[in-house]
This record gives sequence, structure tokens and C-alpha cells, in this order.
Amino acid sequence: MHSKNLPRSLAVLFAVNILNFYDRQVLGALLEPIRKEFHLSDTQLGALGTLPIVLYALAGLPLGRLADSGSRKRLLAAGVAVWASLTGLGGLVQSYLMLLVSRLGVYVGEAACAPAATSWIGDLFPAERRSRALAIFMLGVPIGGALSYAISGPAAQAWGWRAALVVAALPAALLIPALLTLDEPARGASETRRPATATAAPPVWSILRIPTMWWIIASGALVNFNLYALATFFPAFLTRYHGLSVGQAGLWAGVGYAVAGIAGGAIAGAWGDRVIHKRKDGRMLSAAVAALVAAPLALIGIRQPAGGAAASIALIMIAYGFLNMYYGLVYSAIHDIVAPAVRATTMAIYFLAMYLCGASFGPLLTGRLSDSLARSAAHAAGSAVVGEAYRAIGLHQAMYVIPALSAALALALYAGSRTIAADMARRDEPGPRAVVQSAQ
Repeated sequence: MHSKNLPRSLAVLFAVNILNFYDRQVLGALLEPIRKEFHLSDTQLGALGTLPIVLYALAGLPLGRLADSGSRKRLLAAGVAVWASLTGLGGLVQSYLMLLVSRLGVYVGEAACAPAATSWIGDLFPAERRSRALAIFMLGVPIGGALSYAISGPAAQAWGWRAALVVAALPAALLIPALLTLDEPARGASETRRPATATAAPPVWSILRIPTMWWIIASGALVNFNLYALATFFPAFLTRYHGLSVGQAGLWAGVGYAVAGIAGGAIAGAWGDRVIHKRKDGRMLSAAVAALVAAPLALIGIRQPAGGAAASIALIMIAYGFLNMYYGLVYSAIHDIVAPAVRATTMAIYFLAMYLCGASFGPLLTGRLSDSLARSAAHAAGSAVVGEAYRAIGLHQAMYVIPALSAALALALYAGSRTIAADMARRDEPGPRAVVQSAQ
């Protein structure tokens, strides 16, 4: 692919990922009106994120294999069409069950995005520029989340939550044609080091023979538990505990996500491409330090007294910025240890494991914990009714899971930094041992 096409290709894939996370997180800003209309518990609200994530994880593996063997462009365009259409149709639902079914379909469509797009980017950019490119792509996470909160919250307050879902679906009408005009690169086109042996892709499960992958999968489960719990309940936390309106909570959560997430992702991309020249474990080690810094920031932010929304938003969003550094650093580390022929499949395996073991539990367990703590608070106060005040206490206390798991995330990333140099060397060495990691 000609170099002049690289910025356009990356820009379109970046825009696709923005819509991916906009539509994925759109319910976060809408939970309170949805809860009140359908009379839902926090456990039921969490299930709106958890059950679709499970299906997302299961669908990702066959779609990842398809992305490694077929047209990534057509697969990605089809995925956008499916998830955007079902996001918009969510505005027509008349029950909790119908809303849940529509979200299941949204996540099936979105399962095509990460394996196809990250593999595509890996073939656009060489290793020394890949961290920054993937970090730019993954800025779609905070920007998509920010736009979802900042647009959907005020839209729901003005026109209702159903209209906000329709608005979330509209950008697909422009993105799908733009995506179909791109030139897809050949697999391995950006590689400067080509192995001398092995001409066929190895079996899927041979990827799990790479020791660092296990630590990366563990880290993915931890970071996504945190980020999905935060994405689901942060606006509700601001509304219930700090007294903001639905529109205010969505707007300020969106601003925080944008500023902190973009800063964290940009720093991770620039630093990841720099540190890899100094030490092979630099990307993983940097991600570990970022997670370690995030833990006390989140803790202090959650501990702010009721009504102290400004300080709470600032501290929690700075912690989010440090957690968001994960993507540019760790996703490029995955590309460092596996060959182009299996990158989409590797990402699909990674997503399968991390979503089933982490992200799927984030919204559900946080919601369940919130319900349990709310009942305990009501019982301690001698109340037989779990009113809004107790729901605020329960959700506030449940949020403490985020700093705890951020510290665990730092440990998992540090453990991965201890094995990655050897795995990078094995990928490039000739001979039978290199087949698993060097098949081209």
C-alpha cells in the first residue's frame, strides 16, 4: 500500500472504532431513565452489558479466523451495518427483554471490529511505528465513550432515551461507504523481519503456548472488568451519589473520558514506540506502572464526599487516562510476539478469554454488589424499603472494586514484562521452535 494511503486508512478505521465504542457504551448515559421506566435493579442493568459481552466473546473467535483468511474490509463493513442497525432499533423496544435482545445483536456485529481492524493496522505499519498507530486506533475507546455520554445524556434529557439510540446509529451511513473504498493491505506487508521457515499458519491453540499471552490475557480480564464497570455505572454514580442530572452526568463524564482518555492513549502511543528501542519489555513494564498509578487515584476519587462531583470526576477520569494507556502499549506487545498470519486470530482468542473472564463480570458483578450493599445499608438503617438514598450508598461502595483490581492489573502486567523478551526472540528464531510464533 502506498504510504499516502496510510493516514486515510487509519483515519477511517479510527472512525469505525469511535462508532464501535459509542454504540457499545451508549446505554451508560441512559441507565437511569431505563431503570425507572422498566423498574430494574442494578443487577439487571449490569446484565445489559454482561450477557452481550459473553456473546461478543464467543462470536469473536470464528470472526477472527475469518479475518485471517478472508476480506477484512467486507467483514468489518458488515459488522458496522449489523451493530448500528440494531443500536437504532433499540429505540423501538417496549420491554427489558426486547432491549437485551437488541443489545445481543449489537455485540455480535461489534465482534468483527477489533480482530479485523487491529490485524489490518498491523499490516499497514512496521513494528517501530505500530504502537502509535494502534494507540490512535484505540483512542476510539475514550472518544467513542465520551461522545456517547456527552451526546446521549443531553439527548435523552431533551427527547427521551429512545431518540438517543437512534442518534447513535446514524454515523454508520457515512462510515460504511468510506470503509469500502479503502485498499486492504496484504498480510505481512509491513514486516521487515521475515522468518526463513514455516509457510502455513499454525493451529489456533498453539498461540497459547506463548507464555506472555497468558499474562496479557489475565491483564485484559482485569482492565476490562474495570473499564466496563466504569463505563456502565459512572454516569449513574454521578447522578445518584453526587446529585447531577442525567444530562449533566453524561456531559461531564463525556468531557472527562475525552480529555483523560485521549491524553493517556496519545502518551502511550508515543512512549511505546520510543521505549521499545531501549528495552524489549518496555511496553509491558510501562503499562504496569500506569495501572499502578491509576489505583490510588481511583481510590481517592471514589472516597470524595457526596456532592463533591468535580473532584471525584477529575480524579477518577485521570485514573481512567492511566488505564487507557493499556491499549497502545499492550496491543502492540501482542503484535511483537505473534506473526502476521495469526494476528486476527490471536486478538480473537485474547478477546474471548478476557471478555469471558473479565469484562463480562464487570457490569454484572458491580451491579450485583451495588444491590447487595444497598440492601445492607437499608437493613442497617431499619428500613424495609431500598430507596434511592440506599441505592446511592450501594453503588458508591461497589465502585471500590475499581482501585483494587487496578493494583492486581499492575501485577499481571509486570509478570508479563518478565517473559516478553524471550517470546519476542522465539518468534524470530529459525527452526521448528519458531513455527508457532513465526508462521507467515
